[in-house]
Amino acid sequence: MSKLGIGIIGSGGIAQGQHMPAYARLTEKAQIVAVADVNEATARQAAERFEVPHIYTDFQELLARDDVQAVSVCTPNFMHRDLTIAALKAGKHVLCEKPLARSAPEAREMVLTARETGKMLQVALQWRFTSAAQFLHRFIREEGKLGEVYYARAHALRRRGIPGWGVFIDKEKQGGGPLIDIGVHILDATLFLMGYPKPVSAFGTTYAKFGHRKDVVGLMGQWDVDRFSVEDYAVGLIKFENGATVLLESSFCANIGEDEFNTTLLGDKAGVYANPMGSPPIQIFTEENKTLYNVEPAHLPNVNAYHAEVEAFVDAIIGGKPSPVPGEHGYILNAILDAIYESSETGREARIDANV
Repeated sequence: MSKLGIGIIGSGGIAQGQHMPAYARLTEKAQIVAVADVNEATARQAAERFEVPHIYTDFQELLARDDVQAVSVCTPNFMHRDLTIAALKAGKHVLCEKPLARSAPEAREMVLTARETGKMLQVALQWRFTSAAQFLHRFIREEGKLGEVYYARAHALRRRGIPGWGVFIDKEKQGGGPLIDIGVHILDATLFLMGYPKPVSAFGTTYAKFGHRKDVVGLMGQWDVDRFSVEDYAVGLIKFENGATVLLESSFCANIGEDEFNTTLLGDKAGVYANPMGSPPIQIFTEENKTLYNVEPAHLPNVNAYHAEVEAFVDAIIGGKPSPVPGEHGYILNAILDAIYESSETGREARIDANV
């Protein structure tokens, strides 16, 4: 087939920083045909940088193009549902930035539309494309080296990382704070390694101890404390149908020693600690002949996870394969996060409907 025509909806930081460079590498497979952004100057900047021939301020004009077969939705969370549904109904495959939506009901609409239209919906959760996650998926899921995985502890923690730009501190536009913004990444990576078990309930608590204060340093820019309406720390205990549990912690701001992005999985044969941004990225803990072993891989391929994510999207479309990160997984993540937020408000365990 000829090159896959790509449209970019939302041409800000994540589009220019990750999606567009990734597509630009795939010169034999894909070509960015058009970019749409409500800010014409931003759209023009992106188009000039990546030699995109067509610019729009109305995304519907982009979707009307017959030479666009797939789009990346790179907007804030509150736009994901409407843009994705419109693109799917226009006959386009969609790679939607994470989280899939602000809530499970929104995510459900998106997944159902993908099913109805027969078009691919992929969630942009790049951490499962890291070399560490790919190795561990084979190690755990294909080779069964951990045995039964019954518990995991997932951390996405920043010491002083409240974003000073965009709408990350606006609950109405984002759906939440660190839990839905960065916690979703480590939760997806963890569930990916566990085989995406079906969640049944969650108990959680959220805190806002720093976001409303003017005396806290902003290492990611100073935010508007008067506009801060999300949590800055969240913790949730998630229970699954197979008996497993996951403890999830996420923060924009907390008095901890250093930032963390890692997950620990415990199985009855072995355990693993995955730290894809750190060194070592993987540690394996096991026992043989009544001797305890700590094992670290000597070499993992150097992979740009964002590039791998986009290439997987393009290859799946060209090859007629299933979505590399199906919308159903995005829905499950939203359902879990909804339950943690609900539990924090009620003080009680919240049930999770994982069916869509």
